[in-house]
Amino acid sequence: MTVGTASGTFQPAPEGTQAITYDSTAVPPGATAQVSVATTTQGIRVRLAVTGLVSRRAYGAHLHTKTCTSVPDDAGPHYQHQADPSQPSVDPAFANPRNEVWLDFTTDPRGAATIAAQQSWTFDPVRPPRSLVLHAQLTRTDPGKAGTAGARVACLTLRG
Repeated sequence: MTVGTASGTFQPAPEGTQAITYDSTAVPPGATAQVSVATTTQGIRVRLAVTGLVSRRAYGAHLHTKTCTSVPDDAGPHYQHQADPSQPSVDPAFANPRNEVWLDFTTDPRGAATIAAQQSWTFDPVRPPRSLVLHAQLTRTDPGKAGTAGARVACLTLRG
């Protein structure tokens, strides 16, 4: 059962835009992203498909707690199943691909990629994720840096 989807074409950030690019060299205007979230018998499955990005480039991608605005940090921290009491979360006990939804990818020669993450838990209906953020780098896992992935280069507001 699909419980949420979002798709959009990235563009500069006028208010109310669902898909915002913050760095047009990393996420050119016209690039697209589609996110789907489905419940499974094991938990949730999140799928991301992107097109029109930079060829053969690595990106970090995570679900975040708030919607996108023209200010990259307004999307809030990563969505965490078990929230880290210390924010920003850089503790590998909380900032990890088992407690968050990490969708890191490297684009193909055409600037496209499809990635999916499966979790054994479901989203909290009171505080579901509100956006997908693309980051400038792949996600780090080392203590003190866990969950970090460089600058926020684009954001897609999720519709539930």
